[in-house]
Amino acid sequence: MAFASLIVVFAARALLVLLFLPFSALDKILNFEQAVGQAAQAIRKRSLAALMVFAGFGVEVLMSLAVLTGIADQMAALILALYCIVTAVLWKQFWKAPDFRLKGASRGRDVFWDFLKNLALAGGFLTLAFGASVTGLQDFVAHPLASSHPYRASIGVSRDG
Repeated sequence: MAFASLIVVFAARALLVLLFLPFSALDKILNFEQAVGQAAQAIRKRSLAALMVFAGFGVEVLMSLAVLTGIADQMAALILALYCIVTAVLWKQFWKAPDFRLKGASRGRDVFWDFLKNLALAGGFLTLAFGASVTGLQDFVAHPLASSHPYRASIGVSRDG
């Protein structure tokens, strides 16, 4: 049963970061100019937009690896949550789409769903960062670089206990 639990914990974490590692990170490598072009829509200076793409690549790879390995995973999850929120606000601006409507064909509605998916993913990362209990934020603030030790087998001991 312990091995099955280990697989489930790893699979849940892998699903959370799957968008970033490998897909979005790889896309930034394979389509760097397009990524810079997209970033330049929100950040007009092209050199700064390129720097932001590099920074995004670093966040996606390093924080995803931290979540997968369980090393400083709570801080990494918080950073990924903030990353999801920032990217939603900067690049999923459904409210600017001239054809936004909830019924019928609409490019704006497609962007709206992407916006909500980013926010939902941020919620998953926040749950990983703070846990699902009311003391989670307090515990995080007390030990922001702590690891949750997701692969340590413990019987009858909760994360908070």
